[in-house]
Amino acid sequence: MKRARAAVSALLTLTAVAATTAAAAPGGAGPLPERMADTGGGSQLITVAGPALGSRTGRLTWWDRRGRHWVAAGSAPARFGANGLTDGATRRQGTSTTPTGLYGLPYAFGNAAAPRGTTYPYRRASDRSWWCEDNASHAYNRWTEGLPPDCRASESEHLADYAEQYAHALVIAYNYDHPVRGRGAGIFLHVNGEGATAGCVSVPADAMAAVLSWADRSRLPHIAIGTERGATAVTAY
Repeated sequence: MKRARAAVSALLTLTAVAATTAAAAPGGAGPLPERMADTGGGSQLITVAGPALGSRTGRLTWWDRRGRHWVAAGSAPARFGANGLTDGATRRQGTSTTPTGLYGLPYAFGNAAAPRGTTYPYRRASDRSWWCEDNASHAYNRWTEGLPPDCRASESEHLADYAEQYAHALVIAYNYDHPVRGRGAGIFLHVNGEGATAGCVSVPADAMAAVLSWADRSRLPHIAIGTERGATAVTAY
């Protein structure tokens, strides 16, 4: 996903995120995707915006491109890591921060069956499903069935242990295509738990189900995570 690794400049404004039509506002403001230098090249996009770096909450909106314009298909409140949003280019593992940037969405997964209407590639988790986050492992930042010998359980996530949060989820391709040790692993869009995440983006269960029912792999959806304050240059890896 070369475009997802490119530098992008997005003007993330509260007005744009809240837009529900593609009609440009007076003064040419327009919906958020129309103000971005890069949306990933597809005709679907998820935007996630918080007030500023360090914010622990914000807004998620999913968009369809219709002709020359983007139209909001839905929106929901979002939660971030306990230490808030941070620059995706400098984010480090174990900091409980959510990386800004433009990322692909390789596949969906869940402890529950896929929501009705889901066509996105969906992987059902089992009691043997892990996400390896051990920096020393060959399986770093990858799903594994059974824990590899070189991947410590204490450094990884047993997906079945998060029945509520990972009932339904989308993999966010942060540090995914060519993982760099120490930059972080296991960044997902998933269902809300009791509070802030460990670095993922979370939304209410009904919003997560709606996103999965809406997402169409053939339309190359991406997710853009950033701030509401001014123009923010973000680099995704």
